Amino acid sequence: MKERFPYGKTFLLGFGFFGISLIWPIFNNFVPVFLRDDFGLSATLIGFIMTWDNYLNMFVQPLVGERSDRTRTRLGRRKPWMLLGAPLAALFFVLVPAMRSPVGVMFAILFTNLAMALFRSPTIALLGDLFPAHQRSTANGVINLMGGLGAIAAFLVGGTLYKLGRITPFVFGSLVMLGAITLVLALVREPETIEKEAKEDRGAGFIANLKEVLNASDRSGLLILLAILFWFIGYNAVETWLSSFGKFSLGIGEGRMAILTSGLALMFVIFAVPSGLLATRLGRRRVILTGIGGMIVLFLYGLVVQNEPMLIVLLVAAGFFWALINVNSLPMVYDVGGDARIGAFTGLYYLASNIAAVAGPQVVGILVDLTGGNYRIMFFFAALFMALAGLCMLGVKEKRAMVASAA
Repeated sequence: MKERFPYGKTFLLGFGFFGISLIWPIFNNFVPVFLRDDFGLSATLIGFIMTWDNYLNMFVQPLVGERSDRTRTRLGRRKPWMLLGAPLAALFFVLVPAMRSPVGVMFAILFTNLAMALFRSPTIALLGDLFPAHQRSTANGVINLMGGLGAIAAFLVGGTLYKLGRITPFVFGSLVMLGAITLVLALVREPETIEKEAKEDRGAGFIANLKEVLNASDRSGLLILLAILFWFIGYNAVETWLSSFGKFSLGIGEGRMAILTSGLALMFVIFAVPSGLLATRLGRRRVILTGIGGMIVLFLYGLVVQNEPMLIVLLVAAGFFWALINVNSLPMVYDVGGDARIGAFTGLYYLASNIAAVAGPQVVGILVDLTGGNYRIMFFFAALFMALAGLCMLGVKEKRAMVASAA
């Protein structure tokens, strides 16, 4: 008898990712623009302000993820971190647009991201806790569908609310995130079997887990983390500077850009679940490589985009190819780590993505200044790093047991 996939449980868990995914599009779309409009900052300095907190955050998330593996409470391992981090993140996020100096904005961003780091890894680690290996691509597809819906809400509602005052999208994001996390806390139950296994396996700690990946005879773990690093460097660079490219290169206002960018999020939502199903059938590695190839072509196309219709084509197609990559990467990381260290390896995943969140936007900010305000340089930069990610993925050996179990 064919195993039935638990879609109901998956959609409930997806509300956690919905809430998390609502925050970053609002942040990336509006903060770079008002930093330049209000304070007249250079692209280099804006890139630094947008990412400076990640220098600390790249260590906090992995440590919290590993620590959540060892947490023992009546609520479970992950939920206490969600209860601690979500309210603090909501509070500090509202303060970001309320600050009246670059230093004030910097510290509001710092405390927002530190609070987000307290519950992001534990929330996402529930994916590995609740689903066996052969279901994780499909489950991650559903969860990313919910994340995409969060991004669409951020772009569409945030773009409309921005006209009423720049603080309004941030208030909206904070309130909806709190509501979404509350649903997960109330309705998702952590599995007791994982709790029992984790009591027997105390875990090796973050540094030891990182050393294990670096020193393993099979380089697949290291290569998948490097691939994640490279494709997030390229993607985060474009995500951070896209609204600036639209406004200062194409003459499209930031509110309108937020609405247009929802096209990318919409296509991501549409193809998130099919991407997971495809990977279950064809293999995660093959589907990810297809997505990388498509993103390289689109970023090169970005070099010649001249108007709004051309930009829409890029954004819509990017949503499809990004779904092929992003939905299937975290399950591949879990294949390396094993069930007892889901939190720790979620942390390693976010270590790579946080390094990318620092490197991509900052380097492109410097390049924009060096080229006299040429925001189009971000597309060449992103295509280069997507190509590096592809080279790493070619060396990854996939565990085919996942595909066999689902057949």
